[in-house]
Amino acid sequence: MLRVISANLNGIRSAYNKGFLPWLVAQDADFVCMQELKAQAADLTVEMLNPPGLYGYFHYAEKKGYSGVGVYARKQPDQVIQGLGVPEIDAEGRYLELVYEGLSVISLYLPSGSSGEHRQSAKFAFMEHFFQHLADLVRCGRQVVLCGDWNIAHREIDLKNWKGNLKNSGFLPEERAWLTRIFEELGWVDVYRHLHPETTGEAYTWWSNRGQAWAKNVGWRIDYQIATAGIAGSATAAAIYKDERFSDHAPLTVDYDFAV
Repeated sequence: MLRVISANLNGIRSAYNKGFLPWLVAQDADFVCMQELKAQAADLTVEMLNPPGLYGYFHYAEKKGYSGVGVYARKQPDQVIQGLGVPEIDAEGRYLELVYEGLSVISLYLPSGSSGEHRQSAKFAFMEHFFQHLADLVRCGRQVVLCGDWNIAHREIDLKNWKGNLKNSGFLPEERAWLTRIFEELGWVDVYRHLHPETTGEAYTWWSNRGQAWAKNVGWRIDYQIATAGIAGSATAAAIYKDERFSDHAPLTVDYDFAV
């Protein structure tokens, strides 16, 4: 079995202060893909860099306290790829790929467009470039598991107040259609939906800090594990952990019947 976790930490130091490390160690995961580190290498403790039994790999943002992705892996990779080769994207620390024989595991933090038109434009630019990259990954000859905060809810069942968000970043028609193309044209599989095609409130992975969104479960499903068809078909279980709160997102765990 291969256990993969995706978790937006909204600050790795904050998440560790809230008990993320003991939970992480207890999961016995093969890969833990993290987003929104909000830290640089000098900010991380020894345990944050390499938790017990795991090797840590990171792609930090140039701006302090912003963005950044990482992967903890039980086995050292053959190759580590930081970034997509686009300077304005890579400066924000949004893509990290660990390459093994027959498998790639990726941590992705897709931009949010909610802070204004300039960031929505940056999000669309990222999406345009990333679609081609996803097409290339399908042809790379390896199975791929791509974990991350995509900042897009795909369908109406993926957020509580879908009617009120039709014109808001994260649920725009263009964003949702882009995800549909990834699944239908490129053949990627939304692994959680593959296993749980109709869940609603149980599926949410993010809750606004405004109002009582968490208490009332007014959430969004914006954290995904998206995989190539071969390994996606081997998925046996998917779960979203909500018993503790390490950030405003909940970790998504998927078990695959696959060996590295």
